[in-house]
Amino acid sequence: MCRRAHTFASPVYPCACGAPLAPPLLQGAPAEPIRHRTWTDDWVTVRCTACGRQDQWPQPELGCPCGTVLRIPVRPVTAMPETSAGAAAHHRTTTTAAGADGSFAASGTGAAGGPGTTGSASFGQQDAGPADPVAAPEEALLPYGSDGPEEDYPFSAPPPAVSRPAFRPVPIRAARDAVTAAARYLRWLGFQEVVQPEERTASGIDLRALGLVAQVDPTTRPVTLRAVECLWLSGLSSSARSVLFSLAGYSADARARADGLGVPLFVMDLTGAAEPVNGPAKDLASSGA
Repeated sequence: MCRRAHTFASPVYPCACGAPLAPPLLQGAPAEPIRHRTWTDDWVTVRCTACGRQDQWPQPELGCPCGTVLRIPVRPVTAMPETSAGAAAHHRTTTTAAGADGSFAASGTGAAGGPGTTGSASFGQQDAGPADPVAAPEEALLPYGSDGPEEDYPFSAPPPAVSRPAFRPVPIRAARDAVTAAARYLRWLGFQEVVQPEERTASGIDLRALGLVAQVDPTTRPVTLRAVECLWLSGLSSSARSVLFSLAGYSADARARADGLGVPLFVMDLTGAAEPVNGPAKDLASSGA
């Protein structure tokens, strides 16, 4: 692993009662690299602190640019909540995870209606934190790593960012859902007429749009070098840009080849969110279609 540190924010879901619900991260527990996936193990039970309802939600995950996907531990529903019901309705949890040994530190802030206290913990230690319930900019998820643009961005100047509304992912519960989530992300990037064939073609193309071919790999194995080259050839024959999505990341030689061919690579988690893992993907996510 690359030993790179990241700042991670637990995803927020809407409970049936209307209250925001974020899986509470288990403080002091190590994040674990995902080597094998099972659909049943990728879901966790979370209790809404506003109404007490228990539902299944995707387990928080963090995709590192090195290709490793880390599973962030969640506090079991049997554990005592750390905040009161009023504060936990707007509770937000952040985690810093390291790709080397999976260790992380979690911090949370209470809402205005709560007791007005905040807490942060690293390996179980408590200290004072910011009182603002909205996470600071530096606490947002850093998909490119925390070592700065010199290491993660291979070009002299990044393309100008495009102003877009926040992406609203859809949960992935089956392989077909992964294709739907990727199509939603491509439309958010600005691609027009994104269509999903009724049946997967022999070339492995799952999505097509104007000037685009995309493949989605929902399996539990990292994408191989051959898959990247085949997708690039499909795009070349169609005079279209090639984009690849994966749930389990990419092998090292696949990433290197994608960089050389200019194929954007994205890693998706079970919430349906996509993160760029190489330079072409970062360009696409920043500038849009």
